[in-house]
Amino acid sequence: MATMSYLTNCTFDFGALAQLPKVLKGAGVSRPFVVTDPGLKAGGLLDRLIAALGAEPAGVYADTPTNPTEPAARAAAELYRAANADGIIALGGGSSMDLAKAAAIMVTHAEPFEQYGTAKKGTRLIKKVAPLIAVPTTAGTGSEVSVGAVVILDNGRKETFISPNLLPVAAICDPELTLSLPSLLTAATGMDAMTHCIEAVLSPVVNPPAEAIGLDGIERIFRHRALERAVEDGSDRDARWNMMMASYEGALAFIKGLGAVHGLSHALGRIAALKLHHGTLNAVILPHSLVMIGNAQAEKFARIKRAMGLPESADLADEIAQLNARIGLAPSLSTMGVTREHWPDARDYAVSDIATASNGVPFTAESYDELFARAF
Repeated sequence: MATMSYLTNCTFDFGALAQLPKVLKGAGVSRPFVVTDPGLKAGGLLDRLIAALGAEPAGVYADTPTNPTEPAARAAAELYRAANADGIIALGGGSSMDLAKAAAIMVTHAEPFEQYGTAKKGTRLIKKVAPLIAVPTTAGTGSEVSVGAVVILDNGRKETFISPNLLPVAAICDPELTLSLPSLLTAATGMDAMTHCIEAVLSPVVNPPAEAIGLDGIERIFRHRALERAVEDGSDRDARWNMMMASYEGALAFIKGLGAVHGLSHALGRIAALKLHHGTLNAVILPHSLVMIGNAQAEKFARIKRAMGLPESADLADEIAQLNARIGLAPSLSTMGVTREHWPDARDYAVSDIATASNGVPFTAESYDELFARAF
């Protein structure tokens, strides 16, 4: 069993959940409050976590929506205070972890919540938050080792919150918790991890160690077929282990920044009526972003293709599109329910998203018009 201390301490392996009491004690948490979602409660993973605790938590919020919202975070924060809790366990995928981070800000900082977002340049305002222990149940977001969270605000904006203080104090990555993940969700979250790795490598920010980690994640996902094997057979323990590791690595890598795939994904993900999955959006948009970056990042494209085990002559964008098809993901935004009428309102959000600033090539509003049209 590995213990890694890159950004935060991470206990990683099958059976790691049993270390939860020890991890909580090390973090100084004696009255943990659990943040999770309805599916994990109904599916029994919340019960497994409580069994590992050996005692009832101080409280539970199990109503995390697919895309975390400010009202949901506020509801969790109110329950946290009422329970007199002293720390948060985030059980779930990126939604639960991001909601837990938002609640951790709310219980330690004054309103309004939106002042802490990147649009308001609020990173400097985020001080010490409630201690957070992350227990991921998907292999995609990597939020367990990320300094960021994405939340839909009361004003409708899908806002990013970034601060070193949002890093979980500890993470427990137990691939056992992903064995029951449905194939379509395995595919979607896996492509989220792949997008993190690829966009991080392509980011112009200089950070060779992070870039190398991203390339290793790409190799696990594609060259060793971990994602395809996990989709084909959810009980494939080696595939599940490697996908959880690739997800972890994707978040370690994107300390370099992300790119236009995430800028557009965040903009479209805020459309409440559609309830679009972030990982699926990334998967659909990624090949088209790669086409637009093209020769401007030839050297990095070559490194990514080597990590994927592809010949230099391979078309990187086409290989990603083919992977999407093999694992059963949507071929376009229109098949996900997006219409051209959604675009004018989403355009400004994409341009102003923090991920746009670190894209592999400079991206303008007109670039996003083209990217949306290609992915549509």
